[in-house]
Amino acid sequence: MDTRRIGDVEVSAIGLGGMPMSIEGRPDEARSLATIHAALDEGVTLIDTADAYHLHADEVGHNETLIAKALASHDRGADVLVATKGGHLRPGDGSWTLNGSPAYLKEACEASLRRLGVEAIGLYQFHRPDPKVPYADSVGAVRELLDEGKIRLAGISNANPEQIRLANEILDGRLVSVQNQFSPAFRSSEPELDLCDELGIAFLPWSPLGGIARAGELGSAYAPFARIAEQHGVSPQRVCLAWMLAKSPVVVPIPGASRPETIRDSAAASELTLSAEEIAELDAV
Repeated sequence: MDTRRIGDVEVSAIGLGGMPMSIEGRPDEARSLATIHAALDEGVTLIDTADAYHLHADEVGHNETLIAKALASHDRGADVLVATKGGHLRPGDGSWTLNGSPAYLKEACEASLRRLGVEAIGLYQFHRPDPKVPYADSVGAVRELLDEGKIRLAGISNANPEQIRLANEILDGRLVSVQNQFSPAFRSSEPELDLCDELGIAFLPWSPLGGIARAGELGSAYAPFARIAEQHGVSPQRVCLAWMLAKSPVVVPIPGASRPETIRDSAAASELTLSAEEIAELDAV
């Protein structure tokens, strides 16, 4: 597994997104644990989670607890950078709500610390801007957590370029990551990716495989991913992640998985090298 950097931490070029193991359609715990263990076996050392990755109102932090259990039962668990988030909530009715207040974020961080069973969270990310709370106030709470040693690294998620620059300023240049949606089907975060490349901040695409499930359909806009995959004898998903890795050295995709075989396939993307012509063709999709 090739590696990249988030702040001063070296991580696998491909991470694991934990959300599918805890929300609607989630598998049983045994398969989830097997999925996380398969990721570790393949050299994955970055796992992304959030306190809001749960289904029912009475199980906040379901995914964090699951990941802590998986890491504790694997001999490579201590090598993993766990990235969690705060600021999103799930009331239990299927909806997602927001709370970016400093008081809430500090409480959420303390709860995540307990669930993960650590003294300091590896990477803590403000999950999503709350229009009811000034962005600077929310990020200011993250800065305080960083200064207090409750978190080792600070990141933001679902941010625009102005928010990225503001967060980095508030954090005194210590913003290490931005996690935004980015995939073949969702390209609107290109400006954020470019800014992260300019500033040397890790860019973590969430839901990076969006659109790829339709790559094999007749007339699909994403057909080039399927055709190039066939030429290399790999899956379109693996081609998609290799394409992302080729865009910038700051990119660290975090594909979600709930089956061991899917994370094994994703992890292999770091070993796939695409030609300049192939990359150009995929950029144009």
